[in-house]
Amino acid sequence: MKYGFYRVACAAPRVTVADVSANCANIKSLVDEAASRGADAVVFPEMCVTGYTCADLFHSSRLLTGADAALGELAAHSASASGMLIAVGAPLRIGAALYNCAVLMADGDLLAVVPKTYIPNYNEFYEKRWFASAASLSPSVKSVNVAGRQVPLLACKPLEHKGVLVGVEICEDLWAPVPPSSTLALAGAELLLNLSASDDLIGKRRYIEELVGHQSASCICAYAYASAGFGESSTDLVFDAKLLVAENGRMLARNSRWQSGNQIVVCDVDIEAIRRDRLHNTTFDDCRAHFGVDAAVTVALPEDKGAEPFVLLRDVDPHPFVPASDERLRERCEEIINIQVAGLAQRLAATRTKTLVVGISGGLDSTLALLVAARTFDRLGLDRKGIHGITMPGFGTTDRTHTNALTLMETLGVSRREISIVPAVRQHFSDIGHDADVHDVTYENSQARERTQILMDIANQLGGMVLGTGDLSELALGWATYNGDHMSMYGVNSGVPKTLVKHLTRYFADITENACERVALLDIIDTPISPELIPAEADGTIRQKTEDLVGPYELHDFFLYYTLRYGFTPARIYLLACKAFGEEYSREVILKWLKTFFRRFFTQQFKRSALPDGPKVGSVCLSPRGDWRMPSDASSALWMTETDSL
Repeated sequence: MKYGFYRVACAAPRVTVADVSANCANIKSLVDEAASRGADAVVFPEMCVTGYTCADLFHSSRLLTGADAALGELAAHSASASGMLIAVGAPLRIGAALYNCAVLMADGDLLAVVPKTYIPNYNEFYEKRWFASAASLSPSVKSVNVAGRQVPLLACKPLEHKGVLVGVEICEDLWAPVPPSSTLALAGAELLLNLSASDDLIGKRRYIEELVGHQSASCICAYAYASAGFGESSTDLVFDAKLLVAENGRMLARNSRWQSGNQIVVCDVDIEAIRRDRLHNTTFDDCRAHFGVDAAVTVALPEDKGAEPFVLLRDVDPHPFVPASDERLRERCEEIINIQVAGLAQRLAATRTKTLVVGISGGLDSTLALLVAARTFDRLGLDRKGIHGITMPGFGTTDRTHTNALTLMETLGVSRREISIVPAVRQHFSDIGHDADVHDVTYENSQARERTQILMDIANQLGGMVLGTGDLSELALGWATYNGDHMSMYGVNSGVPKTLVKHLTRYFADITENACERVALLDIIDTPISPELIPAEADGTIRQKTEDLVGPYELHDFFLYYTLRYGFTPARIYLLACKAFGEEYSREVILKWLKTFFRRFFTQQFKRSALPDGPKVGSVCLSPRGDWRMPSDASSALWMTETDSL
C-alpha cells in the first residue's frame, strides 16, 4: 500500500482441464509475475486449480484429492510473494457436499475459504449437478479442512489485508438481484474480488464490463474480476479470459481478447478515494443501517512509501472535466448547454423578464454566456433583440477582442451598444486621487467595477437582468473583482470550468451555419485569456495574460477537481498531477502552481460566499448554498505546510 493506492492483479492461467499439476504450475508463474510487479493482491478465475469444465469429474475423489494437494502447494508458494493476497478457485468438500470455493492465501498460510452462494442451473449451466450453495451450510460450520489445515469460512464478511477490507464473490453471485458483494460492501469491503468462469456469447463481454462497472459504482468500491480463458473445454462452450478492474463506475484496466497463453492485468485502485466517497455519500451508511449490516472497522492505510519512487499503475486523465472521445465530448457539450439554457429560461420565466444585459469583452466567458442567452431566447420564442450586448472598451482593450465582440453580437442578431469606460474611470481616478500611471490593483479593479455599474444601471433602465459570465475556475481562484465582474443577477457559467468553456465555444462554432460567426468564435478560442485591464503592447498585442499570472487553467482545473471531488491532500494531488502532466510540465512547475491554487482557494472564499445564483452542471460546484460551504476566514495552514514539504 502506497499513497492510499492498493495494487490489484487479475490473472487467467492457461488451463488444462483436470490436470491439477499443469494448472498449479501456471498459477505459480502468474503469482510470481504479479508479485514482481508489486501487486498487493491477485485474483484468479473460478475453479482455476482444476478447470471449470471438468463436469462429472468433479465427483472424482482423485481430482478432489489432487486439488487439495495443489492448494497446499500454492499456499507454500505464497510465502515468496511478498505478503500478496492470492485468491484461487477450487472444489472443496465440506461435510457431505461439494462446494465451488475461493481460497485465500498469503505469506505461506491459508487465510479463508468463501463458497459460492448462487449456483446457476439454467441454459448452458448446470452446476447444481455437482455443487451446493453456501446458503446450505449450517451456521455452526466455521471452518473447512484444506491441505490438512482448518481454514476459516467467510460468510458475507470482508477480510482485512494491508489495511484494506477485501470481499469475495464467485461468478453467478454478481448476476443475482442482490449480489453478496452488495452486502460485503455495506459490511465494509472496499475491494471486491470475483472469481468467474463465464463462457463467451455475442455481446456478453460488453455486458459483463457494464455489470462490473455498475456494481463498483453502486457499492462505491474497487471491483476486480477474473474469468477463465483458453484451455477450458470447448465441447459446447468457448471461454475467452476476461480480466477487468473497475473503480466506482470507471473501468481502470482490461485485458486483450482471444489470447491463448497466461494473461495478467495489474493496476492501482484508489482506496483513499473510495473511503472519501463513502464518507461523503451519507446514503451508503443509511443503506447499511437499513439492512442491519454491521460495518467492519476501517483501519488506517499504511503509508509504505519506500526508498524507490512510486510509479502509479493507472492512467490519470489530465483533463477530468473533459471527455476524451469526440463523440462523448459533443454529448457533454450539448448536455451542459441545455442545463445552462434550462436554468436561465426558468430564471427569466420566474422573474417575468424578457430583457438580458450582457457585458461582451470578446473573451471566452462572455462569448459563452451570450451564446447560451441566444439559445435560451430561441427556446422561449423571444426576440434576440431583447438581449443587450454591451461592449465597454478600456485601457487594455485590443483591436482583436473589440472586433470579435462586435462581430459576435452582429452575427447573433442581438442589440448591441458600445460604451467606453475610459472617461469615467479617469474621472474616478481623479476623484479618489489615484495616479493613472500606476497600474496596481486599484487601477484594475476600478475598471471592472465601472463596467459592472454600467451593466446594472442599463438593466434598471430596460427592466432587465444582468447575466454573469464568470466561470467555475475563476471562482475557485478568486480571479474576479469583488463587486465587479464577480457580481450579476444570474451567473450562467458559474458551474463550468475554464477547460470546458473553450470546448463549449468550439462546439457552437462547429454547429453554426453562419460563416462569420464561426470565424469570430474560432478566433476568440485562439485569443490568450486576459482581463485586458493593463494597456496592450506597442504593437497592440495583449500584455496581461491570465495564465502567466495565476498559472495554466488545465492545472488549476485538475487541482480543483481532486480537491472538491475527493478531498485529496496536496501530496496526493501532486502525485496525480505529476503522473498526468509529467510530459508537459516539470515537477517544479506543477508544485509552484499547486501552492498558488491552495493559497488563492482559501483566501478568495469570501467572494464565493457572496455569489449570485447559477446552475450546477457537473459533479464539482462552488455554490455557497449547495456543494461547497466553507468559512471565509478558514486557515490554509495545514495545506500550505504540506505543499511546502513536497
